[in-house]
Amino acid sequence: MSQSVRTRPEGSGRPLSEAYDTALLDLDGVVYAGGEAIAHAVDSLAVAREEGMHLAYVTNNALRTPDTVAGHLTELGIPTGAGDVITSAQAVARLISEQVPAGAKVLVIGGEGLRVALRERGLTPVESADDDPVAVVQGYGGPDLTWGRFAEASYAVARGLPWFASNTDLTIPSGRGIAPGNGAAVEVVRIATGAEPQVAGKPLPPMHKETILRTGAKRPLVVGDRLDTDIEGAFNGEVDSLLVLTGVTDGALLLAAPPQHRPTYVDADLRGLLTGQPEITEAGDGFRCGGWTATAGAERLELTGDGEPLDGLRALCAAAWTAAGESACALDGGKALARLGI
Repeated sequence: MSQSVRTRPEGSGRPLSEAYDTALLDLDGVVYAGGEAIAHAVDSLAVAREEGMHLAYVTNNALRTPDTVAGHLTELGIPTGAGDVITSAQAVARLISEQVPAGAKVLVIGGEGLRVALRERGLTPVESADDDPVAVVQGYGGPDLTWGRFAEASYAVARGLPWFASNTDLTIPSGRGIAPGNGAAVEVVRIATGAEPQVAGKPLPPMHKETILRTGAKRPLVVGDRLDTDIEGAFNGEVDSLLVLTGVTDGALLLAAPPQHRPTYVDADLRGLLTGQPEITEAGDGFRCGGWTATAGAERLELTGDGEPLDGLRALCAAAWTAAGESACALDGGKALARLGI
């Protein structure tokens, strides 16, 4: 993927499962939601796998181990081995191992996923700033992580130890709503110490490096629902991406996306892996996709025609992103999106 400014989603004459050798799939909002499989996910992934596409699952959640994640996916009907799961815990453990001696002690503020990943890299997890650690690592530890753990991290960081974070997602989805994520916990230690951590998870390069090393992907396609982690991570890794609309990103966010948040392809759900993608063509002062034509006016985006709503959204993306260039589109797309029911 070129790093030139993307001004429209791309088309593909072949199903994406044939055009790319590996799908790097986010989990929550893409494969499942609230622990349950999203509609069409199980069947779509089964067909993609049967057609020869390697499936890998990439998550910023450092709490669960790859074995646990693989077990959950298998229970949902998606046969998965631990080697098919890549976590931010693994990415941050590699980052630490490149900077500290083999066997070094690392203070862990988080859950079992971090401890397993550190041991995999030959490092020794410890629980106290008084256990002579040489570094501090912080990852999501679940709702039962106590305030004292943040204090422990602060004591060690204030002594000058290098500080690492698996990721800095401020929020995470839960069955009851939106909850604070690891980024919120990192802010607690940042405020207490004034220090800045080295961060490994999406959208930063250490996570992409870990994913490519573990999968051996030659033509990867990042599949996600979040613009600021999945799609930006693909942009930073200079690989293509598919945004699915089963998670947090809606039409308004997509139209306003700055260049680093613009996906290569847009589809409703994981069935998009099994199909080609329609071409978007210039049509006078606007852009046509399927039966829709979108143009950028002085204050708002305009849409004419009819047909498949997703084609209308793709045409609107082309009009919005072209008008915005290297910025975020500020034109009002509400009326056009309402027409599409998106």
